[in-house]
Amino acid sequence: MTRVVLDISRLISRVRHARPSGVDRVEMAYCRGLLAQFGDKLAFSALHPALRYGRIEQSVALDYLDHLEARWADHESPEGQKSIPSVLPWMKRLVPSRKGVGTADVVVQVSPHHLDQTAKKRDILAREGAKFVCLVHDLIPIEYPEYARPGGRRLHEARMTSVAELADAVIVNSVATGASLTRWIEAQGMTPPPIEVALLGTQQLPETSAFEPGDGKPYFLCLGTIEPRKNHLLILHLWRAMAQSMPAAEIPKLVVIGRRGWENEQIVDLLDRSPALVPFVQEINSCGDEELAGMLRGARALLMPSFAEGYGMPIAEALALGTPVLASDLPAHREAGAGAPDYLDPLDGPAWRAAVLDYAGNGEMRSAQLARMSRWNAPDWSDHMKIAAGVIARTAN
Repeated sequence: MTRVVLDISRLISRVRHARPSGVDRVEMAYCRGLLAQFGDKLAFSALHPALRYGRIEQSVALDYLDHLEARWADHESPEGQKSIPSVLPWMKRLVPSRKGVGTADVVVQVSPHHLDQTAKKRDILAREGAKFVCLVHDLIPIEYPEYARPGGRRLHEARMTSVAELADAVIVNSVATGASLTRWIEAQGMTPPPIEVALLGTQQLPETSAFEPGDGKPYFLCLGTIEPRKNHLLILHLWRAMAQSMPAAEIPKLVVIGRRGWENEQIVDLLDRSPALVPFVQEINSCGDEELAGMLRGARALLMPSFAEGYGMPIAEALALGTPVLASDLPAHREAGAGAPDYLDPLDGPAWRAAVLDYAGNGEMRSAQLARMSRWNAPDWSDHMKIAAGVIARTAN
């Protein structure tokens, strides 16, 4: 049977973080999914922060995964980063060992962690004597550098160079991401490796009651890191315009869930300094899975006005809970939501206003989407893992 090593460097690097990112959740899903597929033939590895590469004993890795999932699910867990002394026991247990290195058929990596270090990754693969399968989430920093951190394009180009030069096969989260990766590799004068599309599975959120605001007013949810490409600015300007032109009793509430990211001064200025928004907009920088599930279930709709996405994970999560979605008309969004959501131009403010007011009043647009949602099927992690396992097995042979 194929011997697989899953690189969990990303999850180990997050030892101090109270809440997961989307990439964290994907790496966790691979830990669980590949364990189900390969059992004792699955090993875990990592590049330690001290740049030491090696194996993590399976029992230690599984204990750590259980610890992380319990932390993520605990809505009473303190926000922000844990202190270094509090995580030292885990940091010591998770120091990689050289024992077992060189016994794998395939190394799998599903995060961008250390992929920018092409020479280092090449050395790791040579020491393993193994083929390499990786998952690519998006090429947004390359295709839309204006939405990335300063230097983000160069960093992501270095990562994709590693993919192009070292990967024997690539899994992508959407057809849109696969097309972007193919174009970029071909533009570098290289031949793309085999690329397989596997939609990300839908996170199973806790079974909890829908959140009910104390004032009984309908509310909408924006979910995701507060950064320019998520287009929070459109939604905040929409709410400010409603605050200036409508009776307060008729204005729905907006809940913005997500940590503050980068290059977002205008968005933050509105959140912090616009008195017109204060009665109608609530910002939550982080919340546990139970609170998130309740907020999603109670919302009139999830708002996803992004300019660019590799995949629309929040769309699938909302639809799986029975919550309608208003999303920008992107190929990646349509792959996640299929025919269920209402798709809008991310620059068409009047269209978003009309849709929000319709959904706030349970109008015809919302009723039509609720009917369409009955025909929508949530992408499943087991289906994703079957595709991934097939890619891994073919690559090993």
